[in-house]
Formats: sequence, C-alpha cells, structure tokens
Amino acid sequence: MNWRPAMELTHIKYFLEVARTEHVTQSARNLCIVQPALTHAIHKLEDELGVKLFKTSGRNIKLTEAGDYFYKKVKPLYEDIEALPARLRAKSDKQAVTISVKVLAASSFVANAIIQYKKKTPGIRFYLVQKEESTLYDICVQTFAEYRPQENTDEETFVCTEEIFLAVPNNAQYKKRDSISLHELGDTDFIGLYGSKQLHKICSDYCDRIGFRSHDIFESDNALVVKDAIASGLGVGFWPEFSWGKVDSRKIRLLKITDADFKRDIVVTYRSIKQDNSHLEKFYKFIVGQLSKKMGPGKTE
Repeated sequence: MNWRPAMELTHIKYFLEVARTEHVTQSARNLCIVQPALTHAIHKLEDELGVKLFKTSGRNIKLTEAGDYFYKKVKPLYEDIEALPARLRAKSDKQAVTISVKVLAASSFVANAIIQYKKKTPGIRFYLVQKEESTLYDICVQTFAEYRPQENTDEETFVCTEEIFLAVPNNAQYKKRDSISLHELGDTDFIGLYGSKQLHKICSDYCDRIGFRSHDIFESDNALVVKDAIASGLGVGFWPEFSWGKVDSRKIRLLKITDADFKRDIVVTYRSIKQDNSHLEKFYKFIVGQLSKKMGPGKTE
C-alpha cells in the first residue's frame, strides 16, 4: 500500500464519520456537505490508499477488512491532531483552568452540577460542547439503551441506569394509576424535549420492539415547558427517572411502562489533554458523586 503525502486531513475526517454512521446520506448531513462531495472525497481517499474502504451491506455500507484496519490506525491519530489546539492553549496559559464537557444527555443535571461546583470552586471555567462528532472534551456525558464498555481505551468510565417513565397529567384518567401499557394510549398525543436525540432514539427503538408508534405533536427545547404542557393535559411524554429534574406530583404522575424494560444507561467518561489533571479529576468525582446520590443501590457500575 502506498502512503501518499497528498492525503488530506479533511478526507480522513469524512472517512471517520462515514465509518461511524455506516450511512453516506446521514454522514453528509452531519458534516454539512452535499452527498456527491462526500462520495467523491471517499473515492479519492481510496484511490490514494489503493484499497476499497467500504462495501455495500443492504441499505447501509460497512468497512472492508482493509477499511477496518485503516480506521483503527487512523482514528487515534486524527483525535490527537484535533486535540493539538487545546493542548497548545493549555500550555500557553497554565494559570487558566478550563474543563471541556461534551453534553449529549442529562443536560439539566449536568448544568446544575456545574452551577453547584462553580459555587465551591469559583476559579474553574467550563466549556460545553453538544456536537456528537466532537473529540475535544475532558468529560463526556452520553446515554445508551445498554452500554457496552470500550476496549483498549484510556478513558475512565462511570455508568448508572435510570428508568424511563411515562409522564401523564395527574387528572381523573390517570390519578389512580401507577403503571401503564403504551398500547392503551391509542392516538394519545405525545410531547417531547427537542434536542435530546440519544434519548429519542432509545425510546423509538423500544417502541419499535413492541410495535407501538407514538403520535408526536410538540417538542420544546425547555424541560419546564414540556412539564407544563403535560400537566395541562396537552399530551403525555417519556420522562427519565431523575436526569430531567423532578416533576410536581400534584400536576404530573410518572407511570411505569409495562410493555418492556424502558431504561437507559447514563455514561460519564473522562480523559485529559492537560498535564495537570487534579481539577478535572475533582470535577469528575463530583459529578459521579451527584449521580450516585440520585441512584438507588445496584444501579451504578
């Protein structure tokens, strides 16, 4: 295989994104480029390497054996290059203490944890990232239906599990209910929190498994608005056990969903690009401690 100097870093970025999604159209959307440009870039990279990196698999694409080998070798190199600007900034300003947090789940919980921590340690600055593809972070909070630990990683990981309930108005229809089957809902309107992509996918996958399709009518980017809409009887919605905050039990009931074990794993990982890890480790332990307080026995790893 000829390794040619003409290989572009942008093409490596595109390759990694396509390998992650296994879908060219979705990757082009995530990268904010048109699909033909992405396809051309992948083909050019394959020409430069002299091997095929992808093969068709149904409607999606998969890495070839050579593509998988290239992915495993080039991904850590690309992440190191991406991290260089942050490393340089850290070296140039050793007095500034900034923690980068990638927030893909439990954003209300993370925001409250940061507020509490800053009260105790006012000299700490936080930089929040919500781009799924970003590799520039110290701590990442994300969610999975069932988390599978990564192999050969230098990240420290904390995992806890929370149940997903159905939030309903505390009216005569639901007042005496503690649980419910989604199939009882018929054409009941659903309300959701806009931007919670990972949770939305988890709930959609559970619904697909049991053959239920929710009738979604409204999404808001504010959890308080979602609470008020449900409390007023505009609809019902999926509600994580604690990470979106408490609900007023006088206005909203949280019902256990009986069709399947609706739950999700919240995963907190940290890796440092700084020479001094002390502040990062303290905040990591703080946020893990906050999660542990909210979870019952047997729900953390």
